[in-house]
Amino acid sequence: MTAHHRRHRPDGRAEWADVSSRPRRGGRVAGPPVAVDDDPPTEPIPVIPPAPAVPDWSRLPPPQPYPSSPTGFLPTADVDVASDGVLTDEALVHHRRPTPTEGWRLALYAASGGRINPGQSAHEAARVELVHRIRRPLPAPHRVAVVSVKGGVGKTTVAACLGLVLAELRGDRVVVLDANPDAGTLSERLTGPGGPTVRDLYEDMPNLTSVAELTRYTRSAGRLHVLGSEQEPAMGEAFSAEEYLEVTSLLERFYNVIITDSGTGMVHSAMAATLATADSLVVVGSPTVDGANRASRTLSFLADEGYRVAAEQSIVVLCGDRHSPDVDRGLIRSHFATRCRAVVDIPPDPHLATGGRIDPALWRSATRDAWYLLAAHVADGFGAPSPAAPAPPFATPAPDPG
Repeated sequence: MTAHHRRHRPDGRAEWADVSSRPRRGGRVAGPPVAVDDDPPTEPIPVIPPAPAVPDWSRLPPPQPYPSSPTGFLPTADVDVASDGVLTDEALVHHRRPTPTEGWRLALYAASGGRINPGQSAHEAARVELVHRIRRPLPAPHRVAVVSVKGGVGKTTVAACLGLVLAELRGDRVVVLDANPDAGTLSERLTGPGGPTVRDLYEDMPNLTSVAELTRYTRSAGRLHVLGSEQEPAMGEAFSAEEYLEVTSLLERFYNVIITDSGTGMVHSAMAATLATADSLVVVGSPTVDGANRASRTLSFLADEGYRVAAEQSIVVLCGDRHSPDVDRGLIRSHFATRCRAVVDIPPDPHLATGGRIDPALWRSATRDAWYLLAAHVADGFGAPSPAAPAPPFATPAPDPG
């Protein structure tokens, strides 16, 4: 088909010429012009500017996933690589298999010089998961009360071991307070006899302005700080609810977790303050007839006194130092599982059964796992609202005599 172009001559006449006859780049030449238009133009031809070039994005091919690498560093094609979720440590970093810490797996790893790594067992992986739960962030100071209406069931042992595990595995400050008015043994079980007491701390409270000054009245068991009770029974009885609240309010300024080893009496003043301010409750019993009955009575007492929610959210610990094969431990656990948030069964341990100073290095593996489980259950409550509790009578403002 022939193409024509309209052009103007010097005398104003227009002619049509065959533009295909002009020489083109590349040396191609067409024939001569075939037609000339002698009619004059009627009006000038407007000049229309070219439209802006807008790319047609719809015509582009869809983005292709980045090819995966056999090394495992790059995400696979079924992962949305456009999301920020892939820019994480788990997706970008090729992690080695966790190193075993016990059993034949550790022996094989050590014998091969680290060249053969069978990885951790299911038991080790479960323990690592417990450690992650224990290290849960803590937005505000947390008070834990360890209670029981019966002595001799392991209440002080539970408070001490819980404090040791939390202090060992967490990076914040943990203190355990002996609030037993009857010459409690918490400090002896952790740091040995003697040393300052909570009474000494209370009398010097107006002069304490820093954690360094406060630690003059505490003793250390590893990373755990211990505040012992008064060993004189007469002075111990004088430790009232108001004094307990003042001491724990001071401790909250410097410690993140405060564990109270309470006395066995559930009606004395300091116990009322302990229950009213606790964020978590740990009820201690044993897998025996009398130990289970006393733990159940403790839960009933809490519910009757207005602490029903706290009782339902509590953790029941069954210490196995006293046990018998003739007792149905499964039935005991099932009973408490219907009344509280969690049940932790502490297996018998020869080191704890001595009643002497506690050394975590001497715990059996099953015992350590049980303490880790208890600490994980307590840490699960970090940041949760405190259980609803009735207003204690000592916190009720006195009526205005005027």
